[in-house]
Amino acid sequence: MSKSLGNFFTINDLRETEKFGGKWWSGEANKLAMLLGHYRQPIDWTVSRLEEAETMILDWRLRLGDCEDNDPLALSEIEADIPDTEFIDALCNDLNTSLAIARMHHFVKEIGEKHNFKRGRDLLVCANLLGIKLIPIRDEQDGEDYSDLGKVVDLINARLEARRLKNWVESDRIRDELAAMGIAIKDNKDGTTSWEVKR
Repeated sequence: MSKSLGNFFTINDLRETEKFGGKWWSGEANKLAMLLGHYRQPIDWTVSRLEEAETMILDWRLRLGDCEDNDPLALSEIEADIPDTEFIDALCNDLNTSLAIARMHHFVKEIGEKHNFKRGRDLLVCANLLGIKLIPIRDEQDGEDYSDLGKVVDLINARLEARRLKNWVESDRIRDELAAMGIAIKDNKDGTTSWEVKR
């Protein structure tokens, strides 16, 4: 980004206007997008990075909703909890936030595959330490049906990875699977990907 090129945006622009990517971005998505890279490296500040962060946060919130359904008290009073040792070790290793976030993905995987709901608390504690506030979403909340969104998030992430690896056959297969679920995927001219629920 550069002021001379006219593509300079402030955090307030991202949070309060639709100047960047045609939509506004939450504070949590902005924080996570920045933390996904190492502080010594240039920041990959793109719409696709913000979409990746937004999708991750939605996935985490859905997983936490699953945990609350099984133990509503498990996610309260987390400020006094001691964060996971491997998560802290990653941060102590030259502030390796990308490795720390990978550890958080491990918690999510254990919640989904092993129904280890204690990991929900670990996820919440670690997110809180990074300054990311997560509000759990249950399958049905505020009149919206989130029952398939966990799977949608997983498929979108898998498709993004397939595109990164130039595996076009797998990318198209996942696109078709999402379409069958009523999710429209759009690959934009600027290299980003967006999605919406077909009505």
